[in-house]
Amino acid sequence: MTTIIFSSNGNKADTAVSPPPPFGPSTQAVHGEVARRVWQPHHSLTTPITQTATYTFKDTADLCAFMEAKMWGGSEERGEYGRYGNPTVRSVEKRIAALEGGGDALLFPTGMTAVTHTLLSILPTGSHIVMTDDCYRKTRQFCHTFLARLGIETSPVPMGDYAALAAAIRPETRVILSESPTNPYLRVADLERLAAIARQHKRVKTIIDSTFATPVNQRPLTFGIDLVIHSGTKYLSGHNDVMAGVVVGEAGLLHALRQSQGMLGGVADPHAAWLVERGLKTLALRVRQQNGSAQAVAEFLEAQPRVARVWYPGLPSHPDHAVARRQMSGFGGVVSFEIAPIPGENPADTTSRFIDAMTIPYIAPSLGGVESLIEQPAYMSFYELSPEERLTIGIKDNLVRFAIGIEDTADIVADLAQALEVIG
Repeated sequence: MTTIIFSSNGNKADTAVSPPPPFGPSTQAVHGEVARRVWQPHHSLTTPITQTATYTFKDTADLCAFMEAKMWGGSEERGEYGRYGNPTVRSVEKRIAALEGGGDALLFPTGMTAVTHTLLSILPTGSHIVMTDDCYRKTRQFCHTFLARLGIETSPVPMGDYAALAAAIRPETRVILSESPTNPYLRVADLERLAAIARQHKRVKTIIDSTFATPVNQRPLTFGIDLVIHSGTKYLSGHNDVMAGVVVGEAGLLHALRQSQGMLGGVADPHAAWLVERGLKTLALRVRQQNGSAQAVAEFLEAQPRVARVWYPGLPSHPDHAVARRQMSGFGGVVSFEIAPIPGENPADTTSRFIDAMTIPYIAPSLGGVESLIEQPAYMSFYELSPEERLTIGIKDNLVRFAIGIEDTADIVADLAQALEVIG
């Protein structure tokens, strides 16, 4: 890519320079692919919100020229109808694609829309998915219920069992689906190994939900993964004020997904896209703070007698620590841990007392925002299940998931210490 130098009046100068070295994540998040961008309308510094449902044409010749260009791949200079594209949405898609090192990205209204749209678009009737067994609960439900009605079968395999994963692949398998890290135990998939297994089968695509990692901590495409999905509601936007999802990958594959988006209609709102882009500009700063706080929290908790176990990829005690060190530049902002039982007290009640004693985090679902959030998964996401049913899927009543925000690390650790003292 050639960098164009602009004169002070906004016109192109005569000089073109060689491409600069690859930018770091903060520079990419702020500026996108180039350090100096083409002037925005009205010389606005930020991307304007193009709040329109349709686009106009000067005359019939202008319309025909657009349609002719569209037949041969189209042009990003203008749009036709809101369901087929929007300049504000396109801006954030390019920025996320650059962060992930992908050829293109596609923005959606929610993370689940990104998941469901991608699977519906690439899976034919009668096909088969291999999925690690601790993927996001709603993703599992979608595969086992909705896709099953379309004649698409899903085979869950234990996370980390690559022999079982390879053995589960059939002639009709089209997708290997996993998260990395997972929710709530932060298991980390060996992405290079997973991609190598898929490459042995011509028609199998690999999809990784990398929401917990963000492009700052992990870039699955560099390990040979085909598609990366994020819930943009979480770290990418980072302020708990907008919902979005995104899928990133090779440009040709994304073109096919974009075509189906025009039919299925899962398009992102331009104002939501603008909020995501605003959040992206501080993504690297926020994630580095959250990485540091989470590591400190995990190390603190592991030394506490009132904590039975800590799950965090940055700890040597985590089952995937070696894999995480090899493929991640940071271990994320979520720490899960189990409160040790107190004789004579229900472990669920002890855990609830601990959570209620915390003063900084809010009790809420979600993660990745500037505010710390804490939850007891047994009551937040799995309340309708009995304790026995929860145990069969690995959710203990004494489990805590702590999604750390950007508050001062010392304050967070002190809050944990006082809450542990409260439960005795």
